Amino acid sequence: MATSVRATGGGSPPPAAQPPGPSAGSREQRPSGGSGLRSALYRFDLKAVPYVFVAPFFLAFAAFGLFPLIYTGWLSLHRVELGGTAQWKGLDNYRALATSEFFWNALANTFTIGVISTVPQLLMALGLAHLLNYRLRGRGFFRVAVLAPYATSIAAATLVFAQLFNTDYGLINTALGWVGFDPVAWESSKWPAQIAISAIVTWRWTGYNALIYLAAMQAVPQDLYEAAALDGASRWRQFVSVTIPSIRPTILFTVIVSTIGATQLFGEPMLFGGSVGISGGSGNQFQTLSLLMYEKGWVTGALGQASAIAWVMLLLLLLIGGVQALVSRSHHKRRKAGS
Repeated sequence: MATSVRATGGGSPPPAAQPPGPSAGSREQRPSGGSGLRSALYRFDLKAVPYVFVAPFFLAFAAFGLFPLIYTGWLSLHRVELGGTAQWKGLDNYRALATSEFFWNALANTFTIGVISTVPQLLMALGLAHLLNYRLRGRGFFRVAVLAPYATSIAAATLVFAQLFNTDYGLINTALGWVGFDPVAWESSKWPAQIAISAIVTWRWTGYNALIYLAAMQAVPQDLYEAAALDGASRWRQFVSVTIPSIRPTILFTVIVSTIGATQLFGEPMLFGGSVGISGGSGNQFQTLSLLMYEKGWVTGALGQASAIAWVMLLLLLLIGGVQALVSRSHHKRRKAGS
């Protein structure tokens, strides 16, 4: 009955609920000096340590990449001789290049050597990769063998090829004499010299590109080949209709990389020419842009003109990269529209 009286209001109302106050055991503890230091170290470790880990790369890039690039651009706007002071000339070095026969000759030589070395190189690399993609006896040995020329130094490979293409006692002219041809002046003639240099480049880089193509071919789904075989496609038809379209991005990549390498070609022509290698032969018949830049900077001492050539080469490489981006984007759009 007492309980019912309280429920019907006969008794006093219950006390209002009070917010719980902090008890003695649950009082907020202020961080001591040691815990605050640990918290600061933790925040530093969380936010700053990743930047410390990547800092060596950026420091090395700034010292050996960014600073030389900016400083070379500054030198290209000045007349600078070795051991002298810089004099502001603006775009005079670039205007001098536009009217220089040596510059246009070096640009043309760079283009022709690049074409006659890149095209056969990539075609042979595709063929080698296609053969290595099938089950062959000793396939691992052949994969290592095709990479051996890439591991050979430029100096050793060029000296061997210089002996092979020697005008007087070279093996190439000897073989040509066996079939009734006259000896070829491989070093003193323009096109023979460029063909010989292109042969060195092709020999060194074909196996490297072949392994890149091989890696791309092994990523092609086998279902595509099985479907093509069921349709009666031969191995050549499978290569043309299945393999080439599947590895097209890799082919584009190797074309761009080989073009960039051809633009920077330096060691092969310099060593092939011997004593006149820096000038690209007695008549500049195989002088590339890299050789001309070296000659301007360290032989004649015109560092401003050499820097201008370096920046022209950079602009050419950026142009090549832009063309690659446009081609890749258009190819991606066509594939997306086709799907």
